[in-house]
Amino acid sequence: MRIAERFGRNLTACRVRVGLTQEELAFRASLHRTQVGSLERGDHMPRIDTMMKLAGALGATPNDLLKGITWTPGQTTRGQFIETQVPGLGTVHRRFQVERKG
Repeated sequence: MRIAERFGRNLTACRVRVGLTQEELAFRASLHRTQVGSLERGDHMPRIDTMMKLAGALGATPNDLLKGITWTPGQTTRGQFIETQVPGLGTVHRRFQVERKG
C-alpha cells in the first residue's frame, strides 16, 4: 500500500470515529471538501500545515494520521558527493555516489 493511501485510510478512520462528514471536517480545518476527499482517497499527501489542521480539527495527533506509515532507508553504507568543475565557472554538476551493501 502506498503511503498516501495509508494516510487516507487513517484520515477516514479518525473522521468516522468522531462522527464528522467530509464537509464538516473541511469546515473545521479551513479546507475545501474536495481536498478532504482527495486525501482520503490517497490521491496525494498533505503538506505539514494541512496535516496539522486536520489533526486539530479531529482532536487527533499527527501520529494518529501517520499510524502504520514507515520508511526504511535504501541499501547503502556510505557515499560521497562527486563534483564536476569547469575552469571559470566553478562547480557545474554535483551528484551523490553511494556504495551499496553486499
